[in-house]
Amino acid sequence: MQRYPDIEIYLAEAPIEALNAWLGETLDAPPLEAVGKYKWRATGRIAGKTIPILLMERAADGFASLWLDSGATPWPRDVDCAREAARQLGCEVRCSLGGWQPGDNPDRFWRVLPNGEEDAIDWPDSGR
Repeated sequence: MQRYPDIEIYLAEAPIEALNAWLGETLDAPPLEAVGKYKWRATGRIAGKTIPILLMERAADGFASLWLDSGATPWPRDVDCAREAARQLGCEVRCSLGGWQPGDNPDRFWRVLPNGEEDAIDWPDSGR
């Protein structure tokens, strides 16, 4: 299985307290710090490697973007992280269908629900 160089998922709900608890437990990250309007940062650590974390609230149609800028996360792919986030945070999570290649449909995403249901969806960018 190919390991992605970074992880990005989209959270339907991003309660900071719940995110801080999950990121702290999973990535040994301190609480997220506000660094601008709707923008939060922290740095996690796993096995001596740093994992820059960026949360952008209201990134896309009511979803927040959680970006982990490292290949050293516990999850090899976005979907692996999305599954755990949906379970741990109890919210809908979306991510890319796989490693994006030129020519791929940019509006196709994978949706993971907290009850374990998963499916591919069309999620066009509204341009907001």
